[in-house]
Amino acid sequence: MIKSMTGFGKGEAICGDKKFRVELRSLNSKQLDLSVKIPGKYRAAEAEVRNLVTRMLQRGKVECFVSYEAQVTETAAHINHDAFKSYADELREVCAASGIAVDSGALLTAVMRMPDVVTSEEQEVNDDELKAIVDAAKQAAEQLDAFRVQEGAILIADLLARIDLIQKYRHDVEPFESARVETIKNRIRENLQKLAVDVDNNRLEQEMIFYIEKLDITEEKVRLNNHCKYFREVAHNEEQAGRKLGFIAQEMGREINTTGSKSNLAEMQNLVVKMKDELEQIKEQVLNVM
Repeated sequence: MIKSMTGFGKGEAICGDKKFRVELRSLNSKQLDLSVKIPGKYRAAEAEVRNLVTRMLQRGKVECFVSYEAQVTETAAHINHDAFKSYADELREVCAASGIAVDSGALLTAVMRMPDVVTSEEQEVNDDELKAIVDAAKQAAEQLDAFRVQEGAILIADLLARIDLIQKYRHDVEPFESARVETIKNRIRENLQKLAVDVDNNRLEQEMIFYIEKLDITEEKVRLNNHCKYFREVAHNEEQAGRKLGFIAQEMGREINTTGSKSNLAEMQNLVVKMKDELEQIKEQVLNVM
């Protein structure tokens, strides 16, 4: 089954009063390039999330975003009453000794900025929360993989349609081959007549046969047809066939280029250009196949 490397998936899981959300985005890449952005307090879940995404997605430039929402407003900050009173008393004494009027609002602001007045306690992360993150990541990866399958079906349909066109253009070349041989022979004879020189007809026929054999494209047509058949087989029967399809497309390009270099007839050249155009589209699309 052919899969695309692009896709999007989202998963959610609830643990206690928190809702965890994991989003995955994937683009094409030769290898797996995974980046994970996760809140610092849940960093302990990153390794397991990475392993899960790596195992399920395998290839692509993948971005993973982990976030959470607390259903109940949390506060982990506390005011140290003793420190607050000590700072406030000391500031009042300093102001009184300096003859400065004490403004309650300014005093409060100043005291709250003093060290150790406000303390925060980091809430412990429990195993259930870490498991919820992993579960959400699994949902997101499954959704992204399903998206890849759907996109892959569209992608392979387009690729095979272009392979059909290449084979059609290859077949359309054939009627021009026999006409091309006569055209070449007549052109050579006309040029020799213009030179007005005596020519050994037997030797001329031998040289023309040798020249025409060099322009024969039978082997190129056979190899191109075989490559097209193999492309279909790989596309239908193999998983993660992107690299192999790319290699086959390269070989197809060699045969098409050789055909073009031997095609000295305008109609044949036009068909070769059409084959090259379809092949370029195939090469671009194959880059997105896993």
